Amino acid sequence: MRQSSIGLQYHWPRDGDKPAEAESLSGSTTTRRVTVTPDGAAFHERCVQILADLDEAEAAVMQARIAPKGRLRVDMPGGLARLFIIPQLPPFLARYPELRLELGMGHRPVDLLEEGIDCVVRFGVQPDSSLVARRVGTMTSVCCASPEYLREHGIPRTPEELSAHRCVNYVSNRTGRVLDWEFARDGQKVQLTLDGVLAVYDHDAYLVAGLMSFGIVKVANYMARPYLESGELMQVLTDWTAEQVPISVMYPQSRHLSAKVRIFVGWVSELIQQDPIFQTP
Repeated sequence: MRQSSIGLQYHWPRDGDKPAEAESLSGSTTTRRVTVTPDGAAFHERCVQILADLDEAEAAVMQARIAPKGRLRVDMPGGLARLFIIPQLPPFLARYPELRLELGMGHRPVDLLEEGIDCVVRFGVQPDSSLVARRVGTMTSVCCASPEYLREHGIPRTPEELSAHRCVNYVSNRTGRVLDWEFARDGQKVQLTLDGVLAVYDHDAYLVAGLMSFGIVKVANYMARPYLESGELMQVLTDWTAEQVPISVMYPQSRHLSAKVRIFVGWVSELIQQDPIFQTP
């Protein structure tokens, strides 16, 4: 018994001493400074994330019990709103009668916090890393023209043949520059700078230019769809894939996302994901 008690005796550290195990986990100490070890930093980061996840889960449960109400300000491309989102809005607004939706339409960069906008839908890679960007689909461009234009000028068979055609260019709202025409097929990529007869800043105007036989346009597939189905436009270069860009729903980072933003983001994300036209071919 005495031997056991002697074998189990433990020398408690003096004031200021730290067990070696704890020291190796959190950091190393000297008489001059304290430095955090990589293991200690990883341990701290993981603990912070666990606490944040718990707070977020608790907030989500509480928000799920709150019906969305009040003003919700959203901004998205006009063509997407006009052709796709607005026709689907009636059942959504009927489900949440206390919600007041303000829908802006454009492509310009917006400062969500400065302008009081709750969320935006945008095409392409966005430079603002301060926002949460939830990717919900892919927008693919298609080359097309009116049947009248193609009867008069012929049908291009390769991207390079576009230089012999009248083409309509699109100007980026973000950079103010004319966008190049990009194509891909079987690992081969082609990028062309074309001298267009017309350049526009607006997707709707771009589509109208094609319908009015100004020349060949490279327009978003969801905007061209009804006119391709009606025969008012004809697709060309069908064996080439034109530009593909991500579609993202973006909103400010927040550990406690409001019920109205959370529900709208979920609804519009599901809406886009369910349509095959927004999926990568």
